[in-house]
Amino acid sequence: MQFPIHSRPKQPNPFSPMLSLKHINRIFPLKGGPFYALRDINLEIIEGEFVSIMGPSGSGKSTLLHILGLHDPNWEGEYHFRDTAVHSLNRAQRAALQKQNIGFVFQQYHLLDELTVYENLEIPLSYRNYSKKECESIVCETLDRFNIVGKKDLFPNQLSGGQQQLVGVARALVAKPSLILADEPTGNLHSDQGREIMALFKKLNQEQGITIVQVTHSAENAAFGSRIVRLADGLLQTA
Repeated sequence: MQFPIHSRPKQPNPFSPMLSLKHINRIFPLKGGPFYALRDINLEIIEGEFVSIMGPSGSGKSTLLHILGLHDPNWEGEYHFRDTAVHSLNRAQRAALQKQNIGFVFQQYHLLDELTVYENLEIPLSYRNYSKKECESIVCETLDRFNIVGKKDLFPNQLSGGQQQLVGVARALVAKPSLILADEPTGNLHSDQGREIMALFKKLNQEQGITIVQVTHSAENAAFGSRIVRLADGLLQTA
């Protein structure tokens, strides 16, 4: 299988932080008292890094990823995305920042059931300044490179789990994001497919300078990255 590697310029300051978290707390109010899913997280992720977040179940990995991806607004602290103070943005501004910069790969796919494969791939492009002809070209190229041209008119419930995950990865990459966030990205793929996806991520990172942050339980997957961040009980672990 060959994958699309769209041409894009390297970031001008490859050693500057893309993501900077200072004193981040995520607290869930429970009947028995507040539960700290994340405690005083201080973390920088540099432009062009490939970071793997690891830790036991319940350690706060996915919570951290959802904050990075601007899905969860209910946290305390400071978050900078490049030069933008995310903590000072309103909901609409955060959504715009997300759509213009971030691609997501989820373990549970999150494809839109009422849309075909082709239409699912079109969605991220609608947030960019592409013409209709450019969108058609990019989607068709992506379908071809992922060997899913024959699936373009099918709906997600007509695909196997592995096929849905491949479409999910293709959707994350189709609009050439500067940041990819992946939550157990190979969890529903067989071993060979999983290795191909991780090899693709590594190639995107090394050749295109795309920053990647993945949550994984797999030491093999984590080894594709350039750095491992470990969490336990909501706390960042030091080496």
